[in-house]
Amino acid sequence: MPTPSDFERMLRESGLRVTSPRMAVLSAVHDNPHADTESLIDIVRGNLGAVSGQAVYDVLKALNGAGLIRRIQPQGSVARYETRVGDNHHHVVCRSCGAIADVDCAVGHAPCLTASSDHGFRVDEAEVVYWGLCPDCSRTRES
Repeated sequence: MPTPSDFERMLRESGLRVTSPRMAVLSAVHDNPHADTESLIDIVRGNLGAVSGQAVYDVLKALNGAGLIRRIQPQGSVARYETRVGDNHHHVVCRSCGAIADVDCAVGHAPCLTASSDHGFRVDEAEVVYWGLCPDCSRTRES
């Protein structure tokens, strides 16, 4: 579990100034993986008090640009954020309630980075989304 000093170090090492909004957003994303922007705004406001929605959007953009967080947007969903970066993991998404969970690459070291045809691109990330029903929605449909 990262501490506030870990978040400060991460920001500095990424070339970002340490500010209260950046600390609050980074902590909120860490504690609430796959949260959407509006949820993060509410969490940050609960921790800091008055902060504009635009400030949170700006911080999310800066943190994503610095590689400290990852922005994902499954089809039909709003953008969501997580601090699990750099490992090329994937996601499973519930078609009913929208729940999202992390899924490690299926086999070996990032096998999906070897495209059948890369068309001359230097591939450094692959995005795989598995779709289905989460356990709660499956039980609800079965009853």
